[in-house]
Amino acid sequence: MNYSLIKKILGIMLMMFSVTLIFPMIISLIYQDNNLATFILSSLIILFFGLFFYLPNKNIQHDINIREGFLIVVLFWVVLSIFGSIPFMIDPQLSLSFSDALFESTSGWTTTGATIISNLDDLSYSILIYRQELQWLGGMGIVILALAILPMLGVGGMQLYKAETTGPIKDNKISPRIAETAKNLWSVYIGLTVLCAVSYYAVGMNIFDAIAHSFSTIAIGGFSTHSQSIGYFNNYLIEIICIVFMLLSAINFVLHYMFLKNRDIKIYKNDGEVSAYLFLIIFIILVLLVFLYISESKNINLRHIIFQAVSFITTSGFTSTNYTVWPSFILTFLIIISFVGACTGSTGGGIKIMRIVLLFKLAKKELMKILHPSAEIPIKLNEKIVSEDVSTTVWSFFVLYLFSYFIISLILFASGTDFLTAFSATAACLNNLGPALGVASDNYSLMNDFSKYLLSFTMLLGRLEIFTLLIILTPYFWKY
Repeated sequence: MNYSLIKKILGIMLMMFSVTLIFPMIISLIYQDNNLATFILSSLIILFFGLFFYLPNKNIQHDINIREGFLIVVLFWVVLSIFGSIPFMIDPQLSLSFSDALFESTSGWTTTGATIISNLDDLSYSILIYRQELQWLGGMGIVILALAILPMLGVGGMQLYKAETTGPIKDNKISPRIAETAKNLWSVYIGLTVLCAVSYYAVGMNIFDAIAHSFSTIAIGGFSTHSQSIGYFNNYLIEIICIVFMLLSAINFVLHYMFLKNRDIKIYKNDGEVSAYLFLIIFIILVLLVFLYISESKNINLRHIIFQAVSFITTSGFTSTNYTVWPSFILTFLIIISFVGACTGSTGGGIKIMRIVLLFKLAKKELMKILHPSAEIPIKLNEKIVSEDVSTTVWSFFVLYLFSYFIISLILFASGTDFLTAFSATAACLNNLGPALGVASDNYSLMNDFSKYLLSFTMLLGRLEIFTLLIILTPYFWKY
């Protein structure tokens, strides 16, 4: 393990992160919120540690092997979550404890959207935009950003890409060069963000809220500048814009790039994952509507049902109303659909649509083999045969995902958290969703420090899609 190389890369990432704090500084100057010192001091602290890691190792030139790739990716998210907590602790309005600040920072970086802050409307503009910026950077992945820069510094990035992208078919690159792939993905990401901000502004948001919410919408994060989230605006046009961009952000960004390059809508139409994704959303909305009709729940607005359904299936976590007063069936159903999540290659969380589709195909194959034991039944996705290795990995991922969910939920329950909160909060954090039920229905501030640390770990576990984080916790990883 080349620890000098690892420290060099971590130093680069921290220095890059320190530069991003210039944006909250600019916002502080524009709105005169008297919070400039918070971000100047935070930036200097992060820059110092970045230089501390980088300078002694700046001349190290070496390719990254597979084990180093996994360790670097995990360290990126852990280290950035830790250093991202600094402004929350220094901010004079918040002055959060380390456990609270780490929870908030991890939630931002992992685009979970869970928060311990209850008075968002009273916070300074600069700390509000900082929260949104964390989600935006975490959305596409600070690692992908690094891939575009590290090659210029003499550090290969292919192993980082493989460790970061843990979808079933993860070798689908836009271009042969990984740095070019990263740049193309970021171009699409930035373009969607600008388009989303302009759309929000056009239908009634002020310019600050439009930019802030475009960051968390495209990142499928769910952070808002208001405690009532999207419901604060009470504007159906804003909700429609939010739904459109949540859906777009939950689709594989490679498809967006290919569409822009080829100008052919069939790129989406011919993708089995997108078709399954749209079908599932329509099915979910229909189930909820049927339930409303049968139960005669007349106090629930159709507009809010559709919004919350899309928000939960994409794992965005925005809310347009106080959904926690809805019937138990709807609440349970919303939590369950968050496990499905968005498409692979998107900024969303959850198990991912492609894995769900493959699981159903594998189940169908097993049923057919009962009737025809000697038959060769290939599994296909987008007209391509899926290898046995991929099928095995999908089953393993599914089992580990559910196993992790139940174990963490039970630990949380055993630590004193009530049953409803424990199981819903674990689901919300593992799926990178955010909103939960019980004590955590409004925010997570009433949970104890142990719960916050455990849920911070859970957010990272979900963001890194189980394998990347768990593999470095095994003795086999460190054996050689």
